[in-house]
Amino acid sequence: MPFDLFLPPLLTDDFPGVGGRIKVEPEDFEVEEIPSYEPLGHGEHVFLWVQKVGVGPEHFARTIAQRLNVPVNSVGIAGLKDRHAISRQWVSVPQGAEANLAKLDGGGITLLKHTRHQNKLKTGHSRGNRFRILIRDADPGQTEALAAVLDRLQNLGMPNYYGPQRFGRGGGTVDLGFQCLAGTQPKRIRPFVYKFALSAVQSLLFNDYLGRRVLDGLFRKVLPGDVMAKWPFGGLFVADDVPVEQSRFDAKETVTAGPMFGTHTFAAAKEAAEREASILADHNLSAKSFANFGKLMGGTRRHNLIYIDDLAATWEPAGLRLAFSLPSGCYATVLLREVMKTNPDADEEAGEE
Repeated sequence: MPFDLFLPPLLTDDFPGVGGRIKVEPEDFEVEEIPSYEPLGHGEHVFLWVQKVGVGPEHFARTIAQRLNVPVNSVGIAGLKDRHAISRQWVSVPQGAEANLAKLDGGGITLLKHTRHQNKLKTGHSRGNRFRILIRDADPGQTEALAAVLDRLQNLGMPNYYGPQRFGRGGGTVDLGFQCLAGTQPKRIRPFVYKFALSAVQSLLFNDYLGRRVLDGLFRKVLPGDVMAKWPFGGLFVADDVPVEQSRFDAKETVTAGPMFGTHTFAAAKEAAEREASILADHNLSAKSFANFGKLMGGTRRHNLIYIDDLAATWEPAGLRLAFSLPSGCYATVLLREVMKTNPDADEEAGEE
């Protein structure tokens, strides 16, 4: 491969980074969920606005369920949040749990407020996350380069890569995913792990696809047959009239959308389809490789880039403070790599769907 798929090409590699360290203290990394909707104030489900510190995402729902004496599958969460952070998010529980709310606080979990809603909170029911991140020991001598980096990211957009934590320590999760595709995985594997490993393969292939576009100077270019998506929300369509679609793309009305390969991935055409097929071929895969996995490998499209309208940087005595918002499923560590020019220490994801 022409680059590390876990750490694909930067958009700002011609500028130095500020270096530094993140997550030295939990308060260095703040994440606040942006809900898709506000609770109505009435209904059969109790919505809890919860702050957590030092609680792993794999234990969060189970801890809530145990303290409120409800089944773990009745706890609704829109997205996972990092252990090494101060995070705030909505959690839904059945109305019967309301009598036990006094038992919720403790061990890094604090109930800030609660209300009612008519539906259970489901995975993906958030628009994104707001971040406030302190980069300790950042180099103030790179202030001019920092300004150039932030300006480019705001004007051109940020490559919507998956962060390296998506692939597991040392790539273990994605390695397992390739084994699952080939049918050579260990016989006993939990369904959640199986699903997560397969999706890690899709994520790695997307990083490969997008990284090649960046390296080939195609990050801001519409190719014949590219799949386009309206920005920030909207349907998919194929770019037939390239000059027209390039104009819309330049006006930030649309973005190109890369493949999350599967059996029902919205098809590209022409040159764009050829590039996508070459990605599969280079990994000894084809469209048929996903045929026996049903909905687990249905496939979809992902924006190749995202625009960050509220990106701000402030120097503090302890270092550089970044504040910004990202849509659901986008990785703060991708932005941090552009700014720091190092691989942020991020074993867990903050703000993944």
